[in-house]
Amino acid sequence: MDTKTTLRSTRRHWPLLIALGLCSLSAIATAAEDPERATTARAERLAITVCGTCHGAMGVSAQPKFPNLAAQNADYLAAELEAFKSQSRGDPDAISYMWGMSAYLDADTMRALADRYAALPPPRLKVADPSLIATGRTLYENGLPDAGVPACGACHGPDGHGLPGFPRLAGQHAQYVLKQLRSFQSNMRNVAVMHGVAAELKITQMRAVAAFIESQP
Repeated sequence: MDTKTTLRSTRRHWPLLIALGLCSLSAIATAAEDPERATTARAERLAITVCGTCHGAMGVSAQPKFPNLAAQNADYLAAELEAFKSQSRGDPDAISYMWGMSAYLDADTMRALADRYAALPPPRLKVADPSLIATGRTLYENGLPDAGVPACGACHGPDGHGLPGFPRLAGQHAQYVLKQLRSFQSNMRNVAVMHGVAAELKITQMRAVAAFIESQP
């Protein structure tokens, strides 16, 4: 192909090249002008392609050893992501998975992820043994007064939907709840209030509370 033919061919494609160039510039300008929207889009991609591997694309995990994130308290989620990143949360799954996953997240992305999950509809899980649920309800609502253990609802709300600074428990996998209670009990997950609560619970009581929590909408 000679020079004249090349120039004619190039000229025919100028409108397309110009349009593509303008689209690229527009995308760059949009990201520069609206960084919040860009962060939200990045968080959405991460939630589906990375976080969704364990927690499900809609925040409901298929494997009960991983927590449901849908409808979780946004402030709590953001704080936990920061704890993973700073490696101040030290339970086994935090060390094995979340320390690495959170290492490259900035504060804005963590907040966008937290807001994204908080806005999703809550999970609805299977109902366990009704008698186990009934025992768990009593423990959740009343605690163990003789042992100085307060009612769970004092911090997590009477419906388990959480209170400011405290996580939603309703609809959480029983297996995950039991695992966290045992981590609190051993102080592997070092939260003084929860250590004081879990230290007084027997494994059968933990299972009952976890079953009740899982059954709640």
